[in-house]
Amino acid sequence: MSGPLSGVKIVEFAGIGPGPFCGMLFADMGADVVRIDRKGARGGSKFDISSRGKRSVAFDLKNPAAVDAVLKLLDGADALIEGFRPGVMERLGLGPDVVLKRNAKLVYGRMTGWGQTGTLAHAAGHDLNYISITGAVGSMGRQGEKPPIPLNLVGDFGGGALYLAMGVCAALVEAGRSGKGQVIDVAMSDGAASLMTMFYGFRASGMWSDKRYDNMLDGGAHFYDTYETSDGKYVGIGSIEPQFYALLREKAGLTDPEFDHQHDKSKWPSLKAKLAAVIKTKTRDEWDAIMLGTDICYAPILTLDEAPKHPHNVARETFLTIDGVVQQAPAPRFSRTVSKVGGPAPEIGADNDAALKDWGFDAAAVEALKANGAI
Repeated sequence: MSGPLSGVKIVEFAGIGPGPFCGMLFADMGADVVRIDRKGARGGSKFDISSRGKRSVAFDLKNPAAVDAVLKLLDGADALIEGFRPGVMERLGLGPDVVLKRNAKLVYGRMTGWGQTGTLAHAAGHDLNYISITGAVGSMGRQGEKPPIPLNLVGDFGGGALYLAMGVCAALVEAGRSGKGQVIDVAMSDGAASLMTMFYGFRASGMWSDKRYDNMLDGGAHFYDTYETSDGKYVGIGSIEPQFYALLREKAGLTDPEFDHQHDKSKWPSLKAKLAAVIKTKTRDEWDAIMLGTDICYAPILTLDEAPKHPHNVARETFLTIDGVVQQAPAPRFSRTVSKVGGPAPEIGADNDAALKDWGFDAAAVEALKANGAI
């Protein structure tokens, strides 16, 4: 394995969405990620991109021998990540009080929507719910319309998976100094609130209105919005700084004196209508030829099929094709310890023998687990 986490051993308890994505980040960076799957479950599809680079061991966690085996795995692990509701791991006999007594240096990463404590801690939820109480959803969308349902980037993947990844890496660094592990309580609602830091600062300073579509960065401003082109496609323009705005005016031919009043909010609706009319006169490709690569802060708005073919993404190899499936390359990029995709998603239980033996189980122990029905 290569990557900055090469040599780090992580146990991931199987879940959906942000948990597997976090595990994928670790695997891409070279960690040995062993996923604990449920015996009898199905999986291993090549389309399950977030499972790439991992190994799967399938346990019947209702079997005490399986729980004992998982505890032995955790004895040799650097970190654990799980995304169950509060109390589930404890009921399995795998809670932090038990595990950290055996492996005091273990980093125990817990990720839930609402967190381990709080009035909603035990309630069900999804991304939309977690980001709704942070002010994020309420700050998006157009006036007179209901708030939009954004892709689950803000809660699940931004506020959840990325904060879990950052928390685990930080705790691993600290454990290397202190010799002590700890529990990380990652709530997607906390993470989403943290992602709103700049906007809460704007609100406190009077720079941000609670009205949607009324602010510089929420589509209220004519110079920071999306526009339809003559061929029914869309472009994004973000000409905030005065020199970038001047270039926008030059390239788009915005000679109307009203455009001199860039930051006069009372003129934004009128200026938006005028700019929309101009953008509608050309195709997206024609605007690309005029604006792309300049300091206007312009880009075409691409579909999932178009994005991997864009010249910039091609040049950087931002996307890969593995077994016919287009997927993102590892990110971020390291100059010396280069990350790479370790392999496709594993079949459930495909690594029962190899992973357990690599993690310290002898052949007899593995055979005993099979005979017992634990794996």
